[in-house]
Formats: sequence, structure tokens, C-alpha cells
Amino acid sequence: MPTDLSPRPSVGRVVHYVSHGTPVQPCGAQAFPPACRAATVTEVDPDDPARVGLAVTNPTGTFFHPLSGGGSQHQDVSGGLVGGSWHWPERV
Repeated sequence: MPTDLSPRPSVGRVVHYVSHGTPVQPCGAQAFPPACRAATVTEVDPDDPARVGLAVTNPTGTFFHPLSGGGSQHQDVSGGLVGGSWHWPERV
């Protein structure tokens, strides 16, 4: 579990979900790389608060990623973006 989850995720909080992007082509190109998307926490795993269920807002619609389907795991973005993970929005 990540060591820095403060503030702890809770239902209704806004986070960033990292999309998976399109599959990598044989030439190494990717039509759409992973990208941050706005998401709302819909549920928190009581045994692992770093794993949450999300409602993700994409430019083309809404995607639901519930705990029953595996949820989404918290990620420290200092190591780069990993598709399928969530993190706190960057401060600007």
C-alpha cells in the first residue's frame, strides 16, 4: 500500500484516473497514449483504502470501474503514469 494517501480517499472525492490508451502497434506507436481523466470515488475498499471504485469522465462518455470489477489502485505518479491507476490531482 502506498505510504502517502493523505488525504485518505472517500466517496465523492475527485481524483485522476489514468486511462489505458489504445493498444501499442507493432511499430511501437500508440494512437492514444494513457492520459489523466477526471474521476469521482464511488466506493473505497475497507481492507485496502488505496483501492477504490471510480466513475470516470472521458471526452466521449462515462466509464464505471467498480470494486466488484477490480477497482483501481492508488499510484505514486513520480514514477510515471500507469494505465488503470488513480492519483490525487496535481497542484497547480
